[in-house]
Amino acid sequence: MSLPRGEALRLDVDPPIAVFHTDDGEIYAIDDTCTHQDASLADGWLEGCEIECPLHASRFDLRTGEVDAPPAKRPVRTHRVVVEDDVVYVVPSDAPPNLPPGLTLKGRP
Repeated sequence: MSLPRGEALRLDVDPPIAVFHTDDGEIYAIDDTCTHQDASLADGWLEGCEIECPLHASRFDLRTGEVDAPPAKRPVRTHRVVVEDDVVYVVPSDAPPNLPPGLTLKGRP
């Protein structure tokens, strides 16, 4: 696996997904867009199992997607991660995303 511990990778899908490799060696995937405002969580600060948004410091739990610090109020979607033979696979959630106000999926109003 080429994603170093403590780093994140943004997958360019709609909506984008961020994959995080924690310092403890765990791998998590969540929607990359903060639910408060359009900001990439992959660009945020990773500490333990939390990611802090680089824009307004909302924090999300990578395990559950729940908000741990405002101003965000809604959780981000989590996605299942499978690692086989050192290859990381992300299984996207079927749940609808919690996008920030004014942001829509490509091709949808």
